Amino acid sequence: MNHDRRGSGSPIVLIHGIGSHWQVWNPVLDRLAERHDVIALDLPGFGGSEYDGVPGSVPHLADRVAAFLSELDVRRPTIGGNSLGGGIALELARRGVARSVVAFSPVGFFGSAGAAWCRTVVNAARAGGGTLSPALPRIFATRPGRIALGGVFYGRPSSLDPEDCLAGARALVAAPGFVEARRRLGEWRLTSPTLRTAFAGASPMPEVPVTIAWGDRDLVLPYWQARRARRILPDARHVRLHGCGHLPFADDPVTCARLLSEAAGQEFREAARDTG
Repeated sequence: MNHDRRGSGSPIVLIHGIGSHWQVWNPVLDRLAERHDVIALDLPGFGGSEYDGVPGSVPHLADRVAAFLSELDVRRPTIGGNSLGGGIALELARRGVARSVVAFSPVGFFGSAGAAWCRTVVNAARAGGGTLSPALPRIFATRPGRIALGGVFYGRPSSLDPEDCLAGARALVAAPGFVEARRRLGEWRLTSPTLRTAFAGASPMPEVPVTIAWGDRDLVLPYWQARRARRILPDARHVRLHGCGHLPFADDPVTCARLLSEAAGQEFREAARDTG
């Protein structure tokens, strides 16, 4: 898989969401690399990774990430994931691949309506990006343009770097793995009895420290799903990211980096289990 690797220390692996690329983690990478070996990857069919032609379900993508980590000889890292990547991180925790997990607005806590909403939002964003492609540099160069187009994914879109906005939009439009990943988006749900039972007891999951962090201005996977996550995973640490959207790393890089670094040191075992 195409990836960026920097720093040294305990390993942290970062997994983006549907239609994104490893650069979405840029706001936290250098901060984390001061203490950790940080690997931010592109899933198959996204960013710079070739599409493998297989529908991008959470279990399949978890297989691919696990194989990639084995190739790098990275054993039981802390895994951070966002959205689809958050579901992959939780699946890897269930399999015992992760030492600890931080899932930012992860998939898996929606019902049928929530999954349909998520598919609709990301599909509309991709279609809009394709339609407006020639004008995107001019649109993102303006504060109103960043608010209009970036407000779906960010809590503070006016402060975004225009070039980052443009790169993210182009990655979404160009991703060959998008269609199949979108189609499979609602299949992996922690609300399903079978999967919920697997996470509750018959897996390594209870032994893996988990943090669920959710922006309270998330429009893609709305914050009410965080309340469901608290019920389903009561032993996890649950963190409310005030004023943050679906991609909180640019909204509050300090807090996001701190949560990942704490997870890598497992310091949060001594912290409050619920922080907002």
